[in-house]
Amino acid sequence: MFGGLAKSLFGSSNDRYVKSLKPTVAKIAAFEPEMEAMTDAQLAAQTVKFREQLDNGATLDSLLPEAFATVREAARRVLGQRHYDVQMIGGIVLHRGEIAEMRTGEGKTLVATLATYLNALPGKGVHVVTVNDYLASRDAATMGRVYNFLGLTTGTIIPNLDDAQRRAAYDADITYGTNNEFGFDYLRDNMKYERSSMVQRPFNYAIVDEVDSILIDEARTPLIISGPTDDKSELYIGVDAIVKQLTEDDYEKDEKQKSIILTEDGTERAERLLEAAGLLQGENLYDFENTQVVHHLNQALRANMMFKRDTDYIVKDGKVVIIDEFTGRMMDGRRWSEGLHQAVEAKEGVNIEPENQTMASITFQNYFRMYPKISGMTGTAATEAGEFYDIYKINVVTIPTNVPIARVDEEDEFYKNTQDKFLAIAKKIRDHAAKGQPVLVGTVSIEKSELLSEFLTQEAVPHKVLNARYHEMEAHIVAQAGRLGAVTIATNMAGRGTDIQLGGNLEFRMLDEHPDMVEGTPEYEEAATRIRAEIIEEKQKVLEAGGLFVLGTERHESRRIDNQLRGRSGRQGDPGLSRFYLSLDDDLLRIFGPDTLFAKMMRSNIEDGEAIGSKWLSKAIETAQKKVEARNYDIRKQVVEYDDVMNDQRKVIYEQRADIMDAETVGEVVADMRAETVNAIVGTACPPNSYPEQWDVAGMKQQLKDLLNLELPIDDWMTEEAIDPEIVLERVTAEADAMVEAKARELEPDTWTSVEKSILLQNLDHHWKEHLATLDALRQVVHLRAYAQKTPINEYKHEAFSLFQRMLDNIREDVTRTIAYAQFQLQAPPELPELPDFITSHFDPFTGEDNTNDWDAAARGLLQPQMPPMQIPQPEGMDLGTDPAQWEGRVNRNAPCPCGSGLKYKHCHGAVTA
Repeated sequence: MFGGLAKSLFGSSNDRYVKSLKPTVAKIAAFEPEMEAMTDAQLAAQTVKFREQLDNGATLDSLLPEAFATVREAARRVLGQRHYDVQMIGGIVLHRGEIAEMRTGEGKTLVATLATYLNALPGKGVHVVTVNDYLASRDAATMGRVYNFLGLTTGTIIPNLDDAQRRAAYDADITYGTNNEFGFDYLRDNMKYERSSMVQRPFNYAIVDEVDSILIDEARTPLIISGPTDDKSELYIGVDAIVKQLTEDDYEKDEKQKSIILTEDGTERAERLLEAAGLLQGENLYDFENTQVVHHLNQALRANMMFKRDTDYIVKDGKVVIIDEFTGRMMDGRRWSEGLHQAVEAKEGVNIEPENQTMASITFQNYFRMYPKISGMTGTAATEAGEFYDIYKINVVTIPTNVPIARVDEEDEFYKNTQDKFLAIAKKIRDHAAKGQPVLVGTVSIEKSELLSEFLTQEAVPHKVLNARYHEMEAHIVAQAGRLGAVTIATNMAGRGTDIQLGGNLEFRMLDEHPDMVEGTPEYEEAATRIRAEIIEEKQKVLEAGGLFVLGTERHESRRIDNQLRGRSGRQGDPGLSRFYLSLDDDLLRIFGPDTLFAKMMRSNIEDGEAIGSKWLSKAIETAQKKVEARNYDIRKQVVEYDDVMNDQRKVIYEQRADIMDAETVGEVVADMRAETVNAIVGTACPPNSYPEQWDVAGMKQQLKDLLNLELPIDDWMTEEAIDPEIVLERVTAEADAMVEAKARELEPDTWTSVEKSILLQNLDHHWKEHLATLDALRQVVHLRAYAQKTPINEYKHEAFSLFQRMLDNIREDVTRTIAYAQFQLQAPPELPELPDFITSHFDPFTGEDNTNDWDAAARGLLQPQMPPMQIPQPEGMDLGTDPAQWEGRVNRNAPCPCGSGLKYKHCHGAVTA
């Protein structure tokens, strides 16, 4: 009570914080007359002036008012858009490393230019992170005009760029790209063999657009770089056939967790079926020999019983294509992990592609926490403010709207079943569209979109369906959703990031109606003037009809998704309407809603076709959503806890790789490894305080032969009276050092350093890859230790540390052995190997979702099966001839093809054919 009274008198803490920023906004406004009086050249010269001030000790905070005023004036001249005062508040919040929650239509993209420009002045690079490639390219092209006007460079990271193009984009003052592209480039960089081939610079500052989607929704899923393993398609097909013979009594499923387990009877039945199919070793399914079969059986169960066609995936051109849970888009080229995708392929009877082995991975939490400063913007962040602070230490600030919101948010309507609900929705849409009011309908799946489309067709309502099947036209359809009487069905807010303008969108109408016209020509301007007048006239009619009506056909698991849908209406003070329609058949109510007694009462007391509305019911829905949000937060928190363990190890490995690449010589590192190996051999064979007759001489001789390629007269040494472990250690070390020095003298010093670096890096990468696979396997089973009253995460930390120590020992031994046994021919120095085109994926270990936004050579079937061996480059100026048959083995596979096509040799004349 007293808290509410204090809030009404003094405002909330957010209100007070926003109020404290207004003096800074006034300072920015004070510079406006000065900026307006400048010529274009003088305004552009501001950047040089600011950089000189920074060199002389000024801080970004001290430059903020004048810099923001400069961007405001530049945007007005270049884009015809002047920042509002509330957008200035948003810019200050972004510069301070906080999240600006701004309503849809408030111009978040323009707000970002303020903090981006200011933080790009030191020249250390600013990353602007978007949710998809379309938005990255669009925003870089549009806002890049402002930056270029002020003398800053802009780059864009999109799929299918080569390393040189990526390096150029990262070297720009401002770089636009998706979260996946930035993350994968970081992982790829830490798999390179030369510092000069890395593309990213040290992290400085990132602004994350749609920050809730990237740092919350997608943060459940780590980024993975992987390579293929052996083909097991026959096993998938065999297990799938067995699963299809099981009945509902044979398993128990948990739709909340998307998990499924066999019952005791189901296990016995599966064992007999597997035995008959010749897939079971012995009689017990859970014997160690059947570990792989159990894994495939579990994944086949999930694929057949939990994953639905046209909801979780579609089959297109003979391939299983994943549907993104949050956006409803097709995820072309992306695959579920842990064999789940192969299990779905077996279920649908399409070609089964091989599984992949993890070579590098990172979660978004640990990736974005590497930036010294990070901020974000979105229309919906307040509900997750606690998580943003807990994980990223970022505060959420709600920015007031430029014009008060005029949208009316009506109470939810409840129906007995889906049929009644969709009948009511179709009639409601028909009535509103008939009076000219545009309607944007939000659904949760393709299946529901197409079902509603059938109802609308029966009601003779013209409409457009926007879902994963038609994502190519996504931006075009959404942009015109505000036209007179338009009815647009969108799956899970597909088209997020595209502004819905009442009356229509000039840019997209020109693209749709006059695609051949060139901007700036008289014909273009004439058509644009005519369409602009039509849009103004149409907008007035739409306003009179009540603005955009947003209709939700179901509540989403997250309140943020619902708020995003509502937020498409009521832009910049426009009138609008929103309402959600629910039924007892909805997934949220069925799985997470009130108990069965409530459901029985509802079913018995509501007549067919009857609707009820109640604040109590709305409250129950909100409670259910909070439960799901809390569960999802726990999942994300668990992902972070486990990845934090790996992250510490990842930092050690990546720092070690960087040190090796940067070092002029790595002889000391290799010598230390050799000394430790000798120490371990002698220390094990000759324990302290033991007599020579107790030593394991035979074991020591074998170890020296295996690891150091040395055959020493140790038996003769044993006859000496004063022999002790120290003497043995000194003699073995001296022999090992002499042997390596002799090898080094065979080659030029630079060549020898190159050899040592290559051996170090390849061994490091090989063992790190194996370590990741071991940690993956450990994580799959460590939860079972809870049955022994042990905390799984603590057990994981303990085991992971032991495994890491063992990995370091193995690296030390393998490097020592490789150098000891290496033989060299006097040829040109070996070249450090280039990376092949790996498969990239972004999957969720809990639900199997995959939302990689990455097309690479792997997706086009050009993946190299394994890391290529070290190659010997040809002397510069060597004549390769004109016959492609002579080029094989003489041209680096990653070098430009000698034919002049511009493609890499491996993608052109060097392509591997089946």
